[in-house]
Amino acid sequence: MKTKIVSGNSGIATAVALLKQDQVVALPTETVYGLAGNAFSPQAVASIFEAKGRPLSDPLIVHLLDISWLHRVVILSPELEKKVMSLASAFWPGPLTLLLPKKETVPDLVTAGLETVAVRVPSNPVMRGVLASLDLPLAAPSANRFGRISPTRASDVFAELGGRIPLILDDGPCHHGLESTIVWPYEDLEKNLVLQILRPGPITAEMLAPFGKVLSQSVSGKAPGSLKSHYAPRKKLSWYDPAQPPNKDIGLLAFSQPLNGYGTIEILSASGDLREAATNLYGALRRLDESSVASLIAEPVPERGIGCAIMDRLQRAMAT
Repeated sequence: MKTKIVSGNSGIATAVALLKQDQVVALPTETVYGLAGNAFSPQAVASIFEAKGRPLSDPLIVHLLDISWLHRVVILSPELEKKVMSLASAFWPGPLTLLLPKKETVPDLVTAGLETVAVRVPSNPVMRGVLASLDLPLAAPSANRFGRISPTRASDVFAELGGRIPLILDDGPCHHGLESTIVWPYEDLEKNLVLQILRPGPITAEMLAPFGKVLSQSVSGKAPGSLKSHYAPRKKLSWYDPAQPPNKDIGLLAFSQPLNGYGTIEILSASGDLREAATNLYGALRRLDESSVASLIAEPVPERGIGCAIMDRLQRAMAT
């Protein structure tokens, strides 16, 4: 299969035409590039799993154009709906995914047989243009081989899935460069809203705190991208140990300051900005993975705000 990279309005039209035929295409979002297919079509969803080599036990995120589309894919009690709508209104469109009770119209293949579906409203204008023209929700995990580094540019997608999908819609580098925060909202016995973070991301615990009690405990397999091993380079990745001498056969992923003596060095943010570091994480990891060094090490970043999400991705990348 020949994979085309296109952009602009003609690219949106081409993507929509393919999606209407139950084919899959790579689309930009503000987080990472996604591999999208009609969320209501088991055939299209199966093609997503096949192209990525993704196990059927790992559920997918469903992307919606706006809050009004929620009722097309989820069922909420009146009490929970009011609280969910308040939360969604604060962060949508944007990098927040909510895990909610699914409607029967959502194929079990999307949710890995679970009774919940992960949904979000993306802010990327190209992705939104496709959703508006198609008028259907899109299932879209990251557009890479399963378990590998997520793509933040069209060229990354081509390196991962070239020859396996017909189209990549190019909109330049992703704004956040890190997958969405996944939250499971539910009511406790006192009917208070609990927000359990299943995967940390750009929407931090501090940002969620005004809306309910925040729990930061992931549940492996319940949400997309929550498996222990994920987001990994092909080369072995481990933590930087200051007690170990530098080695030219090792590539270093540094937070803000270069350290001499390593074969290849990537700096996430020279100013120590965690948001910038998150945006640069996957691109830096991919360049290190493609360099001539034999193995990789990563310097920990401060575990505050989005730093928690960076550390989560690095820990998963090492769990191979």
